[in-house]
Amino acid sequence: MPRPRCPRCTRPPNHCLCPLTPHLPSRSRVLILQHPSEERHALNTARLAQLGLENAELRVGEVFDELPALLADPAYSACLLFPGDEAQPLVPVLPDARPTLLVVPDGTWRKARKLLYLNPVLAGLPRVALPEGLTSRYRLRKAPEPGALSTLEAIVAALDILEAPARFDALLRPFEALIEGQIAAMGEETFKRNHGDLREDR
Repeated sequence: MPRPRCPRCTRPPNHCLCPLTPHLPSRSRVLILQHPSEERHALNTARLAQLGLENAELRVGEVFDELPALLADPAYSACLLFPGDEAQPLVPVLPDARPTLLVVPDGTWRKARKLLYLNPVLAGLPRVALPEGLTSRYRLRKAPEPGALSTLEAIVAALDILEAPARFDALLRPFEALIEGQIAAMGEETFKRNHGDLREDR
């Protein structure tokens, strides 16, 4: 018999994240394209972003036939959050300008690149990137390269720039709770022994 789970956050009832999950408005629209391999990931931070943002949508798959119609919405100016030589730094959007439709691939770097390859319409979008030097709060895993963030952290950092001075840090509360829960499950001593060099000073 399957264990009961919260229908909203999909966590067991005694670890439900809904009380920690905000419901934040934003001018920007966030479209997350999630590779299917990420859907059952223990953290699944893309889902946390969808739950915490009023103007966010999560789609799961490899080929998204509906993308051209989604990107053609005249109410928004679409861009792709993905690093690269041609990516431009994110800048605040002026109040009288069209809000941003921020397209965010969700997966490992290899899977994210596959999403771009399988959906050529994404190549036609302007690319934007986050500032260098950002550090992930995911203390249980060493980032594969400098500046690598979880999908949720990347979305928070992007919205903090696009909609400055508004802040979206509240989206990280359930993410932090998940990490602390994993640390508690493994035990503090085991965590220190295996991950002590990754823990941030608090």
